[in-house]
Amino acid sequence: MPVRKIQVGQVWKKSGTGENYLVTKIYSEALATYAMLRKAGAEEEARLRVKVERAGDTQNLPGFIYAQEAENF
Repeated sequence: MPVRKIQVGQVWKKSGTGENYLVTKIYSEALATYAMLRKAGAEEEARLRVKVERAGDTQNLPGFIYAQEAENF
């Protein structure tokens, strides 16, 4: 589910598992933007690096659903 802008502190649900992930960092590298995600409540686990997809004026994390828009949050 695309959003206007991905920001630090947003919560995204992983498609398939329904696990919540917190956006901890957004950064640009060459011509791409990446988001660093960590599993909510699991500070010790490894972080995920996900390339941000852009479509017009919206952004999306492939394989994730914006949790604030989900009914089960």
